Amino acid sequence: MTGPATPDFAARRRPQWSRRERAVRVIWALTQPLFRCSPRIAWGWRRGLLRLFGASVGADVHIHPTARIAIPWTLNFGDGAAIGDRAILYALGPMRIGAGVTISQNAHLCGGTHDHRDPAFPVVRSPITVADDVWIGADAFIGPGVEVGDG
Repeated sequence: MTGPATPDFAARRRPQWSRRERAVRVIWALTQPLFRCSPRIAWGWRRGLLRLFGASVGADVHIHPTARIAIPWTLNFGDGAAIGDRAILYALGPMRIGAGVTISQNAHLCGGTHDHRDPAFPVVRSPITVADDVWIGADAFIGPGVEVGDG
């Protein structure tokens, strides 16, 4: 078993995002007060903001205003999905949240990591799939590349 490669600090300082990605991430960050300060019952408002940034959002999706969503354009929500208070959707890679899914408060879905074997420590963007009718409990962690089956 080999350990991590010797760090390449110059490579780590190079951007891991394109200019366009960085610009859209900044704009998304600037809209966060519109998302986070919206009334709890403003489900449609938050769905609209996510759609504006490229998320595919089904009907009757409920996302709490305190949910943290890093990259909405990689998200796909099925009908009736619910994202609880303070849930984190770090959608570096494609993230599919199926129909009827509940992601409870403080759950963390993380679709990215780093390749520790590469001296440049590049970001690895992996998909996460949560199939239909799944409940992700409070404080759960779902890591990169995980697929959760139906029910």
